[in-house]
Amino acid sequence: MDAITLRQMAEERGIALSEEQLAQFERYYELLVEWNEKMNLTGITEKPQVYEKHFYDSITPAFYYDFTNVRNLIDVGSGAGFPGIPLKICFPALKITILDSLNKRLVFLQEVVRQLRLKEVVFLHSRAEDAGRDKKYREQFDIATARAVARMNVLSELCIPFVKPGGAFLVMKGANVEEELNEGKKAIKTLGGKTEKVETFELPEERSERNIIIIRKQQKTPSAYPRKAGTPAKKPIV
Repeated sequence: MDAITLRQMAEERGIALSEEQLAQFERYYELLVEWNEKMNLTGITEKPQVYEKHFYDSITPAFYYDFTNVRNLIDVGSGAGFPGIPLKICFPALKITILDSLNKRLVFLQEVVRQLRLKEVVFLHSRAEDAGRDKKYREQFDIATARAVARMNVLSELCIPFVKPGGAFLVMKGANVEEELNEGKKAIKTLGGKTEKVETFELPEERSERNIIIIRKQQKTPSAYPRKAGTPAKKPIV
């Protein structure tokens, strides 16, 4: 996949990308490869694969969820900026908060944001469990996103506390999500969420399966959650 294909695929889904936005994706790719030599950001560096498995994959939540009235989003465990930065490029009016526990990744992303001239991007160096208890972030977001961070019963506790009642948690997963969803049922409900739908699709060229789980926040998260850092992974809600 290349920039032109990305633009065509996005256009088919109602997302129009300008020359400037395509140039931003191109510069993002260059910075990713350049910085990847100094630190481990991604195992994928071939251009067609980065465009498909990182850039295209990152914008797929917007194919299944209407982003037109979304004001702010938190990307939990963003890593090299996925899906937060590609979504920000596509939706420049979106205010995004990028949360990661590893500061050196945030240093890379600050440089990406500077060079791409992206506005309204906040960086949060924290564990999700700590930030989720902070009034400044708790239940302050229209959307939380997470991609390949943890299993559903753990991930729900890390992400749902950030979402406002009425908002959504968009979970990006690979193949075979049924078992994880089953396992995460109790956690999702306990934290105030309800699974609204699961969208299954394939990456256009590689054909590997992807799933987007849309969890609607129905009520406030009980004050006992999230538990202290490390506890959700050690003792998931089951």
